Amino acid sequence: MQNGELARSTQRLIQMLRPENVGTAAQTAITWFKPQLPASGVVKPIHLPGPPRTLGRLGPLEVRLAEGKREVKRAQKLRYRVFYKDGTAIADAATLLARRDKDAFDRICDHLLVIDHAAKPSIGGKLPVVGTYRLLRQDVAESNDGFYTENEFDIAGLIERHGNLRFLELGRSCVLPRYRNKRTVELLWHGIWTYVRQHRLDVMIGCASFEGTDPDRLALPLSFLHHHAQAPEAWRATAHPSRRVEMNRMAKEAINPKAALHELPPLIKGYLRLGAYIGDGAVIDHQFGTTDVLIVMPVSAISARYIEHFGVDASRHAA
Repeated sequence: MQNGELARSTQRLIQMLRPENVGTAAQTAITWFKPQLPASGVVKPIHLPGPPRTLGRLGPLEVRLAEGKREVKRAQKLRYRVFYKDGTAIADAATLLARRDKDAFDRICDHLLVIDHAAKPSIGGKLPVVGTYRLLRQDVAESNDGFYTENEFDIAGLIERHGNLRFLELGRSCVLPRYRNKRTVELLWHGIWTYVRQHRLDVMIGCASFEGTDPDRLALPLSFLHHHAQAPEAWRATAHPSRRVEMNRMAKEAINPKAALHELPPLIKGYLRLGAYIGDGAVIDHQFGTTDVLIVMPVSAISARYIEHFGVDASRHAA
């Protein structure tokens, strides 16, 4: 803008702000912000999103589904911190740059979040996400690229044998270290159980992991699962032959069950307590630095005492 134009613009602004012209200036401002009607002459109401849907509360902790892309990113940031920053996963350049654990399945999944209302908010005023689970329903998977689990295990026969049942894939489970306690895990499971009841799902499947990629160092717990928790034939699925690692690495009589249970990750132990089965064969995931086993958990096999604990209608920790 030239000096002469700037001077004239400044003079006009001073003139508008004189007391006798304030009314005119205000009216001009109103017209600036007045919405323009569409050609039809009808203004459509703006529907603002309601509060996030809560699935349960336990003290200051809340479990609910992520609402929108921003909240999914918060789950991905938590996963990055647990899997890559604190864990053994190996990040590629894109993951390091984004500082988020993400893949193509995130777009089609529901994401369970645990929020701590007693924690200090972030600079942006957000309460921290301290736990997450990724949920993928069968109808959604079949409308897209299938289940994530199919990358490691051949589950097609399992699903075909139970064509009258509805499957749910569980994955990307993680919790911040200081929240890895009974309360947080119970609230996550309450959220899953509520989701299962709401969508009338019948079977839960997914990969569960041991840290490390040397199956010989995991011989005791892998063998224990093979001999004591393998799925019956009707519920069995096998690791893809090209990736399959034998779980039967020790004779059954050589296994010390107490020692084996001690070496099981808490998540796998929790699945077994609920009534889950283990698939045939393990898979090495070099990116995440883990050895994965297949979890198969029919709702009909869940221990009655756990259903009573959470409530058949998922009412125990309902908000």
